[in-house]
Amino acid sequence: MTGKDGGADLTPIGNTPIVILVRPQLAENIGTVARAMANGGLFHLRLVSPRDGWPQQIAWRAASGADRLLENAQVFDTVAEAVSDLHHVFATCPRPRHIIKPLLTARGGALEMREMTNRDLKVGILFGPERTGLENDDFIHTDYWVRYPLDPRFMSLNLSQAVMIMAYEWWMATEQTPQRQLQTNGTHIATKAELENFMSHLVRELDHCGFLRNEQKRPGMVRNIHHFFQRGEVTEQELRTLHGIVAELVRGPKPPT
Repeated sequence: MTGKDGGADLTPIGNTPIVILVRPQLAENIGTVARAMANGGLFHLRLVSPRDGWPQQIAWRAASGADRLLENAQVFDTVAEAVSDLHHVFATCPRPRHIIKPLLTARGGALEMREMTNRDLKVGILFGPERTGLENDDFIHTDYWVRYPLDPRFMSLNLSQAVMIMAYEWWMATEQTPQRQLQTNGTHIATKAELENFMSHLVRELDHCGFLRNEQKRPGMVRNIHHFFQRGEVTEQELRTLHGIVAELVRGPKPPT
């Protein structure tokens, strides 16, 4: 029934939240949910009364290689059965409800889940049917609500997008990638010594060609040139290129052949 040969080598990464799709309508959406889960390191998928039954081959085609999540998916008849072994249950809640429960953003929910799973508690998060969302009777099995703070003029998400937001926030809760970095590939950020070596080369040639001939302005001009190159993280490769440019300018134009 997979429609693929094996898919990606995905396995559970520790104690992660269980994604529970309540009465999902389209098998394609179940497949794209699995794909979104795999992006965020989630593995465990439960289905409550899928409209068209389970398994459905088209789900594997939509999963783009997240086959293992679909192969290990569990099917339940009711929400109560799907959450019976869990300690805490979160539910996505796109619209306000007249019930008193803690309400979290996706980021806040992910942090709460991290804290719980670090204590070896089992956690699940409910996502409702594509067209109607969760019903009031579904919420009686939940402890927390999660609502995404999106543009109030248009808060429409499809099922896999809703799961992707939670999967992303779950992953980012412990992700250590710097928020900003310079991609240097095979070179490195120039050291002060390497930069000073280039500046000496440049200033020497600027003196030689007469660019710094105004003695009163020369100190300030040299400082400005230094500041220009100190402002960013110049790489060693870029400095070698600049050395070459200065050397070629000193040589002047080549005679025509």
